[in-house]
Amino acid sequence: MKISVITATFNSGKTVRDTLESVLRQTYKEIEYIIVDGKSTDGTMDIVRDYEPRFNGRMTYVSEPDRGIYDAMNKGIAMATGDVVGILNSDDFYTSDDVLETVARIMSEAAVDAVYGDVHYVNDNDLGKCVRYYTSRPFHRNWMRFGFMPAHPSFYCRRSVYGKFGTFDLSYKVAADFENLLRLIFVHRIRTRYIPKDFVTMRTGGASSSGLRSHKQIMRDHLRALKQNGVYSNLLLLGMRYPYKVCEIAQMKINNIFHKWRYK
Repeated sequence: MKISVITATFNSGKTVRDTLESVLRQTYKEIEYIIVDGKSTDGTMDIVRDYEPRFNGRMTYVSEPDRGIYDAMNKGIAMATGDVVGILNSDDFYTSDDVLETVARIMSEAAVDAVYGDVHYVNDNDLGKCVRYYTSRPFHRNWMRFGFMPAHPSFYCRRSVYGKFGTFDLSYKVAADFENLLRLIFVHRIRTRYIPKDFVTMRTGGASSSGLRSHKQIMRDHLRALKQNGVYSNLLLLGMRYPYKVCEIAQMKINNIFHKWRYK
């Protein structure tokens, strides 16, 4: 089973080395690594070209203007030849070396179309300290009415599913990932499996987690995605996920305090 890993880059020179190194460290080697760059001007592609020989022919890249990250992801999926496709953002890196090995094993053994797991967030100045843990364990497709979805950076899907049901809708500014998963998981009811594993370490920030304006745009995009796909929801239902997120972060802080006290 070949896995295609796609990384969209644009002026990612400060972080892309960590991403590249984490792909190289993966114990599962039957992969192709696709980098879709938006014509960076900060030396990102110099770093990518320096790393290319270490992938022994398993890396493909393109650098050209695009319409944003979702356009780059669509280009990557179109370039992919693997049985399974996953996305690793250029600010992120795999949490452990056996993530892709685990994905390949589960998708080979189980009759599923996609798998997903957990991710955690860190600050750029301390990559070893978790500031938020996002688990997909409790996710159910009906939760999408409330704006919930599995952690997208942990989502690995058969390429044939994208061919059948489509990729990212570029009319969405910051929530094309939600609309895509809504279409795949809720509307077309693809078969999914949760893997209890921390897939990806993510730096805080990004297009969908930056400030009040971003959250307003997410709410608008979610409402439109739900309506477009014929899934009933409303502002009240979507707003219910924010108290959940507050509780999630509070629990993380409590756990950190308890951990420090226990090992003091």
